[in-house]
Amino acid sequence: MRPGPASRRARRRGSALRFGLMALPVVFFAVFFAYPVTAIVARGLRPAGAWELGRIGEVLAQPEIREVLWFTTWQALASTALTLLIALPGAYVFARFSFPGKQVLRAVVTVPFVLPTVVAGSAFLALLGRGGLLDETAGVRLDTTVWAILLAHVFFNYAVVVRTVGGLWAQLDPRQEEAARVLGASRFTAWRRVTLPALRPAVAGATLMVFLFTFTSFGVVQILGGPAYSTLEVEIYRQTSQIFDLSAAAVLTLVQFAAVVLILLVHAWTVRRRQDALRLVDAATTARRPRGPGQWALLAGVLATVAALILLPLAVLVARSFQDADGGLTLTYYRALTSAEGGAFLVPPINAIGNSLLYALAATAIALVVGGLAAAALTRRAGRLVRGFDALLMLPLGVSAVTVGFGFLITLDEPPLDLRASWWLVPLAQALVGVPFVVRTMLPVLRSVDERLREAAAVLGASPWRAWREVDLPLVRRALLIAAGFAFAVSLGEFGATVFIARPDEPTLPVAVARLLGRAGELNYGQAMALSTLLMVVCAVSLLVLERLRTDQAGEF
Repeated sequence: MRPGPASRRARRRGSALRFGLMALPVVFFAVFFAYPVTAIVARGLRPAGAWELGRIGEVLAQPEIREVLWFTTWQALASTALTLLIALPGAYVFARFSFPGKQVLRAVVTVPFVLPTVVAGSAFLALLGRGGLLDETAGVRLDTTVWAILLAHVFFNYAVVVRTVGGLWAQLDPRQEEAARVLGASRFTAWRRVTLPALRPAVAGATLMVFLFTFTSFGVVQILGGPAYSTLEVEIYRQTSQIFDLSAAAVLTLVQFAAVVLILLVHAWTVRRRQDALRLVDAATTARRPRGPGQWALLAGVLATVAALILLPLAVLVARSFQDADGGLTLTYYRALTSAEGGAFLVPPINAIGNSLLYALAATAIALVVGGLAAAALTRRAGRLVRGFDALLMLPLGVSAVTVGFGFLITLDEPPLDLRASWWLVPLAQALVGVPFVVRTMLPVLRSVDERLREAAAVLGASPWRAWREVDLPLVRRALLIAAGFAFAVSLGEFGATVFIARPDEPTLPVAVARLLGRAGELNYGQAMALSTLLMVVCAVSLLVLERLRTDQAGEF
């Protein structure tokens, strides 16, 4: 039976609405992501007006570049495997156990993920570096070693596994596994044949995301690896800002872009499979107090791991910010933040706090508008075009932030887009990172809204805008607040692009920390620890508020 005129008109209205919602996000990504990245690659591979594609083979044939590619790949694989090994027990504990302080602990393990990588590097530098806790107690230094990089990556990505895998695990019906045990299966067999297949898409998704974040690692490797280790992202930064070889940087950007696109395509497939194939229950009904010595031992082991891997580096970071060269307590470093003396800044470093907060608030507003419209468009399921748009929104999480930042400088310098002196340049770059978090947080909640409610509002004469305001918004208001919180936290910590475009008289907190760490002297190091501590406190407070607002449908993060 062919659809009637009314049905065709409804489909056309739906398509028009979907593409209308996509218009602003598409323009935003085209102007502030695709254009700068394409321009920087074109400038590197077409310096004299003609494409020099042979340069790709020349760059990739260099032994030092092949060594960077090899190190980038194997350290990402090792970091991912180590993160899964350490974090999967934590995912189970957060999913299935109920214990005092669970909400607070969930927020604590997420703090490293939203911290700037330079701050994560600073925390491990205070723990593993010269004069750090390990150096003072055991005479062992691990900075400038690959072990410091691997441990810092686990510290940074622990929350990805706990939230992605644990979030799904908490919603799996435990009665299915119990039924298998009633039928004679052992505990391990029931888990392997019932629970593991259901978890496999979430584990695959978490694995891919951890690999993506470690494959594109920048701040951690730059601070802890020293000159001996370099990932693609660090090498792009070196080729761009130190050697000024834009052709080599362009080639490396293309290699990283190709790898990131492949990872995101596979990740999008695992997400669709998880959404379409599973029947979930309320997570509040699956958690219970641990039973028996084995479960109590598992809980104790996870708490000990969190204490050693996450709390200890953060605690050492705070302690070093109050510790003078002789080991005594002091507020010198915090007082020094109020002065511009010493030459590291044109303004007192404390100004970076106000700058960062204002930039992050503006970036959050942009991310909410762009990400909210994109999520609303993706709610209305369609074909490959919309699914490709979904993958496009995730690209800023993996594509070189260094390339984006440098691209801003060379593209947004002519009317009508001459933004070099504009205050909005930094928030625009930060919003690129915030949008994916808004989309991933909002999308599951929007898709859970019963379409019949929207249809009933339309039948009663409500316009699409009024239907959204009176049907969708009340149901997704909490998820919107969570999305705003995550966008604010990640914008606050953005470093790779901001390091290029932040003005010297208006530094952000991550840029200020990196600049202080790059200068010799105990005072500069102490101020870096003090600023890192202040940024950590802001992120921790934001996450504690988010946990109070958290819903079990509030996305992957």
